[in-house]
Amino acid sequence: MAATVAAAAAAATLSLLQRRRAGLAAVATAASSSFSSSPSACSSSSPSSSSCSPSRPLRGFAALPPSAARGYSSEAKAGGEEELRVRYLDDEHKGIVVLGLNRAHAKNALNKNLVKMMSKVMEALKSDKKVRTVIFRSEVPGVFCAGADLKERAKMHSSEVSSFVSKARATINEMANLPVPTIAAIDGIALGGGLELALACDIRVAATSAKMGLVETKLAIIPGAGGTQRLPRTIGVSLAKELIFSARVVDGEEAKSIGLVGHAVEQNDAGDAAYRKALALAKEFLPQNFLFSFPN
Repeated sequence: MAATVAAAAAAATLSLLQRRRAGLAAVATAASSSFSSSPSACSSSSPSSSSCSPSRPLRGFAALPPSAARGYSSEAKAGGEEELRVRYLDDEHKGIVVLGLNRAHAKNALNKNLVKMMSKVMEALKSDKKVRTVIFRSEVPGVFCAGADLKERAKMHSSEVSSFVSKARATINEMANLPVPTIAAIDGIALGGGLELALACDIRVAATSAKMGLVETKLAIIPGAGGTQRLPRTIGVSLAKELIFSARVVDGEEAKSIGLVGHAVEQNDAGDAAYRKALALAKEFLPQNFLFSFPN
């Protein structure tokens, strides 16, 4: 009898996670429906772009051929996908490091592998004295980050879920504690953990068409990676509660009006307007020859 009850409970839990996964996927799909699939700024069609300056590999990782993008993944991916791309820019942008999320098939959802890679990169960056500013962006058009990978989470044991949430929270805290300015370039949807990632950055720049929100409460989930702390500090307690309780999604213009982002820029044909603005800000920071450390 006990075994039957336990099996039924396990089946019910799996069913709930699957429904939540489907719900978040629907939210992400609806939010991204207005975005086109334009090529990224660093495609082969625009090799002369200043944002595509020659780069060097992150310390501690093997270098790829000069003609290849710098990608870091602890697992081999079908089709050669690299979940996290790290570029050290050169020339006039020397000192700027660009981290690009690259899980197109999952709208950059945070899975165990991506979180692991981000943690390794944070560990390397925090001790690299040549780094002046870090930009977080997406390599996937129309998407910044859709939040946690609930498809993967549905397959986890309950103890694994707790461990994953703790690791994701710790990694985002590591981002927030980097000793140099950090900028989130939001050129697409940033939902749930994706917005929590952006909130951990010192500065947020968004395209006016971007969509942002802590949508977890639609699925009976509480934001678990710092959103309940950083959102009130950013826009005020009352408004933060309103957005969290309602799971409301705002666009770049509204985000600018409430102070969620510092800059809202019209999207361009390449789909990287926020990144280009972030790059201009990062370049402006370079002459300041000291390390920054602000509370988060």
